Amino acid sequence: MDRIDRAILHELQLDAKLTNANLAHQVNLSESACLRRVRNLESTGMIRGYVCLVDQSRAGFPDNVFVQITLHSQQRADLDAFEAAVMAIPEVMECYLMSGDADYIVRVVVQDARDYERIHSRQLTQLPGVDRVHSSFALRTVIKRTEVPIRS
Repeated sequence: MDRIDRAILHELQLDAKLTNANLAHQVNLSESACLRRVRNLESTGMIRGYVCLVDQSRAGFPDNVFVQITLHSQQRADLDAFEAAVMAIPEVMECYLMSGDADYIVRVVVQDARDYERIHSRQLTQLPGVDRVHSSFALRTVIKRTEVPIRS
């Protein structure tokens, strides 16, 4: 990956709706060369897809809750069962298998504390293998990036 590929990735992360003509202009390439590079970045998996970023507050989910979840067991079958079940909860936006005290950290979007209580009692604590759940409400977002740094 060279500086032009990095420039293409930078521009597309800022605005994935750029036309190929505008993108080519931004990175100083011909349209055909630009399109070839974008298709190559897509085929190699560097570009996984294109998305629309929705404002979660305007969509009715102004609050983020970060949930540390510890399972009874860390056997592969138990981890797999938990992961399959947590993927079915629409309010779970991210889930990470962790090192340290908790097995997983989950980011949940909610309307308010009452909404979270419902998700906590009816869904999170009912997930396979859950031993302990520790929840922290985010007070405000300080930084939330969507652009991954592309280094040389």
